Parts: sequence; structure tokens; C-alpha cells
Amino acid sequence: MDGTQGAHGAHRAPGTPADRTPTAGAVPRSPATPHAPAGAQNAAAQTGAQSAPAPAGPRPQNAAALPQPPHPQATPYTYADTERWDAEPDKRPGRTAFQRDRARVLHSAALRRLAGKTQVVTPGTRGLSWDASPRTRLTHSLECAQVGRELGAVLGCDPDLVEAACLSHDMGHPPFGHNGEQALNDFASDCGGFEGNAQSLRLLTRLEPKRFVRDPRTGEPTSVGLNLTRAALDAATKYPWPRGGRPDDPASPKFGVYEDDVPVFEWARRDAPAGRTCFEAQVMDWSDDVAYSVHDFEDGLHAGHIDPGCLSVEAERQEICSVALGRYVPADTDPVELSEALDRLTAEEWWPHGYDGSAVSQARLKDATSQLIGRFCQAAESATRDLYGPGRLGRYAAELVVPRAVQHECAMLKAVADRYVMQRAEQEAIRADQRIVIAELAAALTTRAPEGLEPQFRALFLAADDDRARKRVLVDQIAALTDAAARSLHRRLTSTPH
Repeated sequence: MDGTQGAHGAHRAPGTPADRTPTAGAVPRSPATPHAPAGAQNAAAQTGAQSAPAPAGPRPQNAAALPQPPHPQATPYTYADTERWDAEPDKRPGRTAFQRDRARVLHSAALRRLAGKTQVVTPGTRGLSWDASPRTRLTHSLECAQVGRELGAVLGCDPDLVEAACLSHDMGHPPFGHNGEQALNDFASDCGGFEGNAQSLRLLTRLEPKRFVRDPRTGEPTSVGLNLTRAALDAATKYPWPRGGRPDDPASPKFGVYEDDVPVFEWARRDAPAGRTCFEAQVMDWSDDVAYSVHDFEDGLHAGHIDPGCLSVEAERQEICSVALGRYVPADTDPVELSEALDRLTAEEWWPHGYDGSAVSQARLKDATSQLIGRFCQAAESATRDLYGPGRLGRYAAELVVPRAVQHECAMLKAVADRYVMQRAEQEAIRADQRIVIAELAAALTTRAPEGLEPQFRALFLAADDDRARKRVLVDQIAALTDAAARSLHRRLTSTPH
């Protein structure tokens, strides 16, 4: 879910997949070596990321071009989907592998830290009409998980698997959201860059302390993170390619794996069509879009930043369309389509045409958010079922179909929040200050590390093989901080009052 700087791109329709279904009775295979410790470059360099021909392009509209679902009662999951990088016995019989995945993510420190990371409206600020208690990254992730679990379940996905992916999708986001992400990417430009989704994979497979194995080279204990199943890691992967490897757009800043995390990425993606996200990841991605578009709009109204009356002013509508074009929908989209999408929403009887903070107004707005979520999810469910029928869908046996008109409605909600919340005049001054905090904090840690690092990262820094690996540890440390912790550490290391 992306939020602080308007930060999602348009919903990406996966491209034409290979004609394939999951292989029943796949032979289990254990990895030859454990995950390389932080800073170990050798295995990753030898393995190399595989960028594949790929997906993006218009979503195919005929069933012949898409994989066909299994029998309605057939499970879309094989034994290989439930394998873990390091095999481990069940602590309590009766739980499924995906239930264990969900529990591990839910109990992780990385998920808890999202409570201290801003979504869109800064927590603790009081709106013009009402103290909104706005969403944080954590509450957004919980809401995304609820949406994804229900949508995935009605389409035949394992609900715990989809929920685990939704809960973990934002774990890698640094302090100050996408503004912090851009600042960290600048700092990390010479060690592989920074991307929140790639950082999420790193947390799940390396940084979040849960399970350790012996490194065969050194005999030292090496973290394998939460040791999730192959299917859970794949479901949490929004961008299945390394930096510069997006098949349809090599210049895209979006990627899902750093160079030294390639071994576990390739393990998780074993037998996956190159460059294509699995069905559960598509459900997660759309649930994220639905949750943040609707709730950013709701938080903007609560905080007094959005006046619904502005949506009937032609000049304002043109501004909103301009924000959407190229950011939330392709730049060549006809603005008339976007205007019509906004018309459809505002014509609904439940649409909030005003907001005054009263209990009745709050209840009406909450009903509107429920209506919007239901509208977007039911449209995707119906369109997908129309194409694939009633079978259980999952992994690479299907593609999530989101009607174009609904994608435009969702995009316009994003653009409204972007225009009136993220583009407020005072926000640029706040963002500039946040960038200074990240840049100065990074510079201070570079000069003084391992001082200032938490014990976990201090040990990784001291064990790192070279300057590039040590810099990646500094990035990991900064990314793990909450907004408040980043400012506190910055004050301590620089003695400046930001």
C-alpha cells in the first residue's frame, strides 16, 4: 500500500501468461544451501537475477489466451507450494502451512513497527472538523488484509495465504513513506538502490529474527527470517524482477529483489512464469489499491482536507484528471473516461456530498467506504468468475480481472486524495524536512557506524565483507525505524533540532 507521497502507480494488469496450470504432485526439493547472510555477495553474484519476457500490456479478454482453472473442487496448491527454505516440524498438529505463515507475519516486530509509520494524514494532527485518528501503515495493512482475505476466499484462494501476503506487503516501507523511500534510494544508489517491496522480501527472508540455520561456509548461525512457505513469499511479491529488470519498462524504479537476495527469490519463484505475479499476489495488489484509495479519501474528509463540493467544479475535476493521468492510469487514457468514472461515483445515493464531523456524517461516510470497497471487490470477483467459471483459483491457474471502468473509479479516488491531501502547500515543507532527516541520519551513520546501530544491525555491520555490504546494513537499519525513531536517532547523532 503505498501512501505518503501519493505514491502508488496505476493498478497494473498482468500480461498474457503462459498456458499452464499448477503441476499436481510436484516433487519436493530442498535448497542446496541456506540463505546467504547479510552482506554476502558471492552466492548472489554467481546465481544472477533472471529477467524474463514479460507481462505488462493490456489484460487479455479471451479465455483462450489465459490459463484454465482446475476442477471446481481441486486445490490450486501443491506440496512444493508449502515448502520452507529450511524444513521444520509443526509445533502443533492441525494447523496448515499457510496458517503458520499468517501467524508468523502477524506476530512479527516488522509488522508492529508499521504502527509508527505514516500512511497519508500524520497521526496526532487534528483536522478542521474532527480528530480523525487517521490510518497508519499498520492499520492500512490490517484493512488490506481483511479485504484480501475475503476476496481471495470467494475466488478459491487459501484465505490465510492471501492474508499473510496482505499483512506483509508494506513491511519494507521506511520512515516517512515514499518520501523516505526516495531519500534512501538516493543514499543507496551505489549499493543496489532502495525499494520498499524489495525491502519487504529482505525482511521476510533475512532480517526479521525468527529462525536461524548454520552457514555451511562459516558454521555461524544465519537468519532465514520468518522462513515462510514458497507460496507465501511469492504471494507477497508485487514486482517479480530485480532492479532494472521490469520486462516492459527497464527504467521503472519498481522492483522486488536486491542482488544479494536473489537466491531465496529464485527459490520462491521456482517454476513461476517469468515476470508474472501469481494470482494471490494479484488479489493482494488489488486489495491494497482498494483499501488505500478508499481510506485515503475517507481520512482526507475526516481531516478537513477534502471538500466533496469541489468535485462538481469543472476546473477542479480537470485538475484531478491531470493528477490521475500518468500516475494512476496510463498517460494516454481519455480524460472523458475519467470524468465519467467520477460521475458514476458521485451519482450514487450513498456518495458523501458533504462532511461536518457529526456522528451522522461519520456514519454516512463509513457507509460510503463500505459501499466503495464492496463495489470494487465485487466487480473484480464477477469479472474473474465470468472468465474462469466456478473453480478454485490460485497460483498461476488464473489472472484477476478488474474491469477498466472500475480501475478508473479507483484511480480517481486516489487522484482526489493526492490532489487535496498530498499536494497541500504545507506538505512540501514537511517532505523537505523529512528528506533532510534521512540524508543527515545516513551521513552520520556512515561516519560513525557501528555506533548508533541497534545490536542486530551492529553485528551485521561488523560481519559484512565490504563497504557495499556495510552500506546495505546502514540502509536496513534506517528502513527499520519508525517516523519518531528516525527523528530521535537523528537528534542523538547530529544534535540538531529537526
